[in-house]
Parts: sequence; structure tokens; C-alpha cells
Amino acid sequence: MSKVRFTFNALTAVIFTLAFVSIAQAQASRTWVSGVGDDVNPCSRTAPCKTFAGAISKTAACGEINALDPGGFGAVTITKSITIDGTGTFASILASLVTGITVNAAATDVITIRGVSIDGFCNGLRAMNIIQAKTVNIEDCVMFRMAGPGILVNETNDLFLNIRNTVIRDNTGAGLDLASSGGTVKATLFEVSLTGNNHGIHAKATSRVNAANCNFSNNTTNGAFADATTGVALIRIWNSQVSLNGGNGVRAGNAGGGVSLIEIAQSQLNQNTGNGALIGTGGTIETFTNNSIRGNGTDGCPGCTAVGPGS
Repeated sequence: MSKVRFTFNALTAVIFTLAFVSIAQAQASRTWVSGVGDDVNPCSRTAPCKTFAGAISKTAACGEINALDPGGFGAVTITKSITIDGTGTFASILASLVTGITVNAAATDVITIRGVSIDGFCNGLRAMNIIQAKTVNIEDCVMFRMAGPGILVNETNDLFLNIRNTVIRDNTGAGLDLASSGGTVKATLFEVSLTGNNHGIHAKATSRVNAANCNFSNNTTNGAFADATTGVALIRIWNSQVSLNGGNGVRAGNAGGGVSLIEIAQSQLNQNTGNGALIGTGGTIETFTNNSIRGNGTDGCPGCTAVGPGS
């Protein structure tokens, strides 16, 4: 009887091991999606999947999903390090009534989204909802027509958010809505256009943003708004356009409770309906005194702190 039991246990272990190996082998380092694909396929280049959600389960951690041709590849939730790349193919997500991309990965994971258009169809919740990750890179993307914010970050840990050559426009909420309850959101923006939103960027508790060569214009309220009810909200803007907003060009501080700081240098703050630069409760605006602040409801930078170029 003991010999039979030993044989049975050994056989069970072998079957389990083979099953585990089979699952591991099924996850490829690179998978493919196509507008004419099918999610029952292995997501190989010759047998691509139909959706990002179908491909992600067949892609190994730290792997990559590529788009072969134009298509709407559906909303997706990302729970591991991965790259989604639609460069040159008109890859898109129609996010009607849903969030286009949800990131809820480990605090050590790195996610990259490149060359993807996310259309909210005027009723989408948001283009991206970043709940947890170590780093999220967004490159060469367009996100528009959401009923909420373009990108919502509400982390419980530290997050590095890097956005390059991306357009976030015409959303009912802020283009970027950033906060962390247990860490710091550290965002870099380079050649990013935040236009036609409520606020171009709304930096809340424990968020720090550095923006260069960006456009914060034609938003309903503020181009850039640092608004910390707790902790610190910091936005540094260099060589950027902050114009034609329905409220203020930049605004630091609101109800107080935290520290809200905006720094502006070599930028244009022109033709905003309210102030070019407005300081509210708990707010500070630092200027290198090399900005153009003209044609606004209120010009100049009243109450601002002049700072030097550093050392």
C-alpha cells in the first residue's frame, strides 16, 4: 500500500511540474495583436490576438505586446511589468463607459505605454487609472474625450511617472490628476500638450512635477494647479506655453492644509481670463523673472517670489 501511495504522490508531482512548465512556456516574451486577430490564438506574429486583454495573459512579465496593424484593441488591466507598443499602426482603445488602461501592479513593476490612442467617446471614465507601480512611462500617445480626468494617479506608494511627446486633451476632468496617500508621485513631462481639459494639471497631495517644453492652454479653469490639502504639491514649469485658460494660467494654493508651490521660468502666461499667476491659501509661486505674463485678466505676478537660476 505504501508503495502505491509513493507512486501516486510521485506521479502527482510530475503532473504538477509539467503543468507549471506548460503554463510558463505559454507566456511569450513578445506577443502580437491585430485588428483581424482572435484571442483564442497564441498571440504569435502569425496568429495574433484581437485585444490587449487577450494578449496580456499570454505575455510574460517584462515582456512586450506589439500591434501589427490598425485596430481597436480594447481596455486592459495591467498587473505586471510590461510594454504595450502600437507605434506606427494606429493602435487604439475605445474607452466608452470604462477606463482605457488600469495599472494595478506590484510596487516594483515598470510599465510602458507607447504609440496608443485612447478615445473616451465623451463618456469614458478616464484614459488611465494608475493605482500602483514603480514606474509608468507614457510615450507618443493621445488621450481624449473622457468624462473624467485624462490620467488619474492615486497611489499608496512612490511612483515615477514619465510622459513624453503625448497629447491629453478635451477631457471633462483634469488632464493629469495626481496624488499619493502613502508615497510621492514624481512626474516628468517633456513635450506634453494638456489642452481643453478642466485643469491642464492638478497636482494634489505629495506630488512633484517637472515640466519642460509643454503646453498648458485652452483649459476650462487653470493651466497648472498645485493644490495640496496635506503634504506638498510642487510643479516646476520651464520653457512652456500657459495661455488662454478660462481661469488662471498657474495657481498655487487653495484651501490650505498643505504646501502648494509652482515655479515658472522662461514661459509664456498670456491671455488667461483670470490671473496669469495666482497665489491662494498655502500657496507660493517662484519666478525666475524671465517669463512673459501679459494680456491676462490680471497681469504680472503679484506676491510671487523672485528666485535666481541656482548654482
